[in-house]
Amino acid sequence: MVTQAMVFVAFGLLLGNRVLDIVDVEAANQYVRHLAEATLTLVLFTDAVRVNVGRLRREMLVPARLLGAGLPLTILAGTAAGLALLPVLNIWTAAALATILAPTDAALGLPVVNNKRLPSRVRQGLNVESGLNDGVCVPLLIIFLTIAEAEEGVAHVEPVRVVLEEIGFGTVGGVAAGLIGAWALRAVAARGWMAGTWKQINAVATPLLAYTVASALGGSGFIAAFVAGIVYGVVAGAGAEPTTTLAEESGELFNAATFLLFGAVLLGPAIGELDWRIALYVALSLTVVRMLPVALAMIGTGMRAVTIGFLGWFGPRGLASIVFVLLLVEQSELPERPLMLVVATWTVALSVLAHGLTALPGANRYADWYAAHTEKHPSMPETVPVADQRTRSAGRSERWTKPGSGKGTHDSR
Repeated sequence: MVTQAMVFVAFGLLLGNRVLDIVDVEAANQYVRHLAEATLTLVLFTDAVRVNVGRLRREMLVPARLLGAGLPLTILAGTAAGLALLPVLNIWTAAALATILAPTDAALGLPVVNNKRLPSRVRQGLNVESGLNDGVCVPLLIIFLTIAEAEEGVAHVEPVRVVLEEIGFGTVGGVAAGLIGAWALRAVAARGWMAGTWKQINAVATPLLAYTVASALGGSGFIAAFVAGIVYGVVAGAGAEPTTTLAEESGELFNAATFLLFGAVLLGPAIGELDWRIALYVALSLTVVRMLPVALAMIGTGMRAVTIGFLGWFGPRGLASIVFVLLLVEQSELPERPLMLVVATWTVALSVLAHGLTALPGANRYADWYAAHTEKHPSMPETVPVADQRTRSAGRSERWTKPGSGKGTHDSR
């Protein structure tokens, strides 16, 4: 299956300086970061709005294991791999690189989260993990980069103060913007003073306001966008989600443009920088570094090895990793920046290809295995029904579902 991300990355590579040289890499480089930042801001906000906190609390086995244990173990494993294979990195820069590559992007594996023949607990576990892990990784990345810069003396910063400002002011900006956006929706729209179009605009303006306020105060705009989404969704209640269509569609458009520029601006120049150490790190990042922590995190759940392997493999790296590494390049003075950029670029590129090619056949093979085993063992932990949590991929991906892929007799929702 050829995915949207594969098409845009390939097209960008074709337009870049490695082939047609139509896109001026130096000129485009100044725009790609801003585009990627806007994309992640909208994505973080809509992800947070769409997570049903009450339902998630009741059905949190897989997401809680993946986020609470799998994510920190993945960062630890990635840090160890970086120290072993990339000697130029110290513990903090290795941890930063591991954090950059830890978030998953379920939108790169749509046949997995869309295939209703798969157990809903597995589909929604991967979907919710993708919707929340980039928000969790933002403060961790800030902490690691701040300590790294302080220890290497490339920036005169006080790590504790900077971290508290980034997280604290980010939270303040997010809460303020979320409350304002929710108030506008509940108080103004409820009186009939706001047309449907402006309800959609309100949901776009809210994360942008959160980002702007937090940045002006010296905080993290991404933390602000994520917090704003949580506040907006909780305060506005059931009326919040229908207003995020414009924000979601804008994020999808920006996401496509980001992958195109990724191919032209980042992947083209990185092709000549590949060596065996980077290649081995990339391969480990997409396999052992992800799959072993997931396996450890799922101990005690009773799930079969096939299911655990499936959960471990389908953790594509995409938008969040692109944005994080661009922020590193633009805002950090660490001497390891060029290496970290190349490693992250190759990891995302290989993930787009590998997970895109294996998503459909992998999902179908796992669905066949699941169907066969539920007939013999109907009480498997995988069969516990879980209601849909609409996050990034589930909210927008139905248009990309292959006709017939949702058919089957084992829809365990």
